[in-house]
Amino acid sequence: MKRDKRKGMTERYPMKKVRRAGLLLFVLCMSQAVEAQINYGTTGLMNMPTADMQRDKTFMVGGNWLNRHATVPRWWYDTWNYYINITIFPWLEAGYLCTGHKAVPTDYGNNSGFWIPSTYGKFTNQDRSFHFRLRVWKEGWWKCWTPQIVIGANDVIGDSAHGGSLSGQSEQGYGNGFWNRYYLAITKHICLENIGTLGGHISWIYSRRFDNRMNNLAVGANFRFGLKENGALMLRIINGVNLMGEIVPGYTDVRSDLTFNPDGPRYQVNIGMEYHFWKDYINAVVELSRCRYFSGGLVFRVHLK
Repeated sequence: MKRDKRKGMTERYPMKKVRRAGLLLFVLCMSQAVEAQINYGTTGLMNMPTADMQRDKTFMVGGNWLNRHATVPRWWYDTWNYYINITIFPWLEAGYLCTGHKAVPTDYGNNSGFWIPSTYGKFTNQDRSFHFRLRVWKEGWWKCWTPQIVIGANDVIGDSAHGGSLSGQSEQGYGNGFWNRYYLAITKHICLENIGTLGGHISWIYSRRFDNRMNNLAVGANFRFGLKENGALMLRIINGVNLMGEIVPGYTDVRSDLTFNPDGPRYQVNIGMEYHFWKDYINAVVELSRCRYFSGGLVFRVHLK
């Protein structure tokens, strides 16, 4: 009996189409990775680092107005920041962050006499810090279900007033290195066809600073809409939304004498939203620290490659 070759081909062809479609769907999910900015000027949620990475040779510049509950104890007043950031390779990201200092009669740590009286109430200086992220495992490298893994460090070069130092961050006291921390982040995305992409994030954050000592877990999630577009304006508007939520360790409060308050909340529950427009060149970020206190900013992104 002769075998019908055409029948065998028709049986195999649909399976090949299914495999190709599955691969294409997976690639599309990975291309829609979370790109929200945190207050550290690097890729992540709001204050929580994630394992998401930008596209190779992505350059970003941004700035935020920060409520004091969104920062660290050093900034016991509302402040602002700005930063530049570049993904040098697909697996390496570096950022430079500046955070405004306000001249006040008595500052953090109950220190007085540092600022010139005529400048009281004005932002006259800024804290400078460097931030780095290294991807050690890419999502889907081994199996499609394997997550992405990133290690990173914030404010790793302290004592900027004396040229910078990689040592002694835990002994800075009320001095520099305010943003110092190290972390391991794990991220996994789930693509829901014609609905959006859900990202789940777990991070282990470590710091030895006396006023922000951490060796704790952080968890977060985000959802970026990806509804099937049919030319309707409302669908295009909705597809620019990225919703975020996080539970992250970190102190923010000070006592009435402006010294560190170790009895303040150790964990923060934050919610926020990112909206991208103009082909993702401009992103607006909004955060509600402790689900109450507003912070917000803008990010400009361009791909150099």
